[in-house]
Amino acid sequence: MTTHAQVQIAATPTTLSQLPVAFFGSVMGLTGLSVAWRLAHVQFGAASWVGEAIGAVALALFAALVVAYLAKAVLHFDRVRAEFSHPIAGNMFGTPLISLLLTPLLLADSHPGLARGLWYAGAIGMLVLAWWMVMRWISVRQQPEHATPAWIVPVVGLLDVPLAVPALGLSHEMHGLMVFGTAVGLFFAVPLFTMIVSRLMFAEPFPASLQPSLLILVAPFSVGFSAYTATVGSIDGFAQALYMIMLFVLAVLLVRLRGLAHCCPFRVSWWSVSFPLAASAATAVKYAGFAQHPVTDTVAIALLGLATLVIAALFVRTAWGVARGELRTLTS
Repeated sequence: MTTHAQVQIAATPTTLSQLPVAFFGSVMGLTGLSVAWRLAHVQFGAASWVGEAIGAVALALFAALVVAYLAKAVLHFDRVRAEFSHPIAGNMFGTPLISLLLTPLLLADSHPGLARGLWYAGAIGMLVLAWWMVMRWISVRQQPEHATPAWIVPVVGLLDVPLAVPALGLSHEMHGLMVFGTAVGLFFAVPLFTMIVSRLMFAEPFPASLQPSLLILVAPFSVGFSAYTATVGSIDGFAQALYMIMLFVLAVLLVRLRGLAHCCPFRVSWWSVSFPLAASAATAVKYAGFAQHPVTDTVAIALLGLATLVIAALFVRTAWGVARGELRTLTS
C-alpha cells in the first residue's frame, strides 16, 4: 500500500510539492522499531521475522521517499528552499540524514558495502547540517516562540552517528568521530532541553499541531544511552543515569500526551512520536539485558509493545490518508 502511495506522490506534481522533509521521521521510527525487535529477539526470544519485516518496510519506504523528495527538489526547488529556511521546519532536514545513519543497522549484515556508503553520507551530512544550524542560531536573532522540540533534531542528531559503527566494523577507525558525535550531541542537548522546557513553563502552550513533537525531548536520553554505550563499549554509571532520566521524562510526557488522539486532526507531525518511542524501547531492551531483573524486563516489554502499537497505528493511518490523496491535508 505504501509503495503504491509513494508512486502516486512521484507521479503527481501538485501532490509532490506538498511532500514535507519531516516525512523521513517515519523511516526513523520504523528503523528504530526494527532494531528494538531485533534486540528483543536476542534478549527475550521474540520472533526474528518481526524485526526483519519491519526493517524491510523501513528500507522500502526510505527508498521511495528519497526518490520522491529528490524529484521535489528538482521540480519545486523554491518550496524546498522555503522549507529549509523556515525556523522550525528547517530543522527537520536532519531526518533524512539520521535515516542515512540508521538504515545501515538494517543492512550491515546483508549489504555491508552499501551500509558503509550510506553511513558515510549520513555522517558527513549530519556534521555539515549541525554546523550550519548552530551558525544560523547564533548569527540571526531567534524568536522565543520558535524554540520547539524540532530544534533538537539537527544538532543532538549527532548522537546517531555512533550507533551503526560497531555493526559496520568501523569502531577502531571511527572511534574519534564516535566520541565527537556523542560529546557534541549530549552537550547541546542540555541547553536546548532547558530552553524548550522553559518555554513550556513560562510561555504560551504549543499549537495543537506541535504537541506530538514534545516526545522528541526523550530522544537525547534514549539515543544518548545507545550512542554512549556504542562508543565506550559497555554500560557504566553514566549510561545507567541516561536510562533513568529517559524513563522519568518519558513518564511525564506520556501523561501529557495521553489525549493526543483527540487533541487535533491527524498530521504527518504525529510521526515525531515514533522514533523517540522506538529508541526508548531499544534502550529499555538493551538495559534489561544488562540489569537481568524482572522489573527492567517488564519495562522493556511494555515500551516495546507501546512503540509497536503506536507506530503501527501511525503507519496504517498515513498509508490510508496518502492513498486517498490527503497529503495536502496531512501536511498542513
